[in-house]
Amino acid sequence: MPVSANLLVSIAVGAVFIVLLLGLANMLRGGDPNLSQKLMRWRVGLQFVAVLVVIGVLWFRG
Repeated sequence: MPVSANLLVSIAVGAVFIVLLLGLANMLRGGDPNLSQKLMRWRVGLQFVAVLVVIGVLWFRG
């Protein structure tokens, strides 16, 4: 069963959004700064993957 392109993009963007919210929540409640830093690094990596997914979808759609 092939995965639709819209689902792939939604998953990639959703992952970025969830990690962003987790990092912001930790920072706002005064949590561990190292955890906030780690979450923001994950966010940057996931944003890179999300951009690649979007470019790949656009490429294959023509």
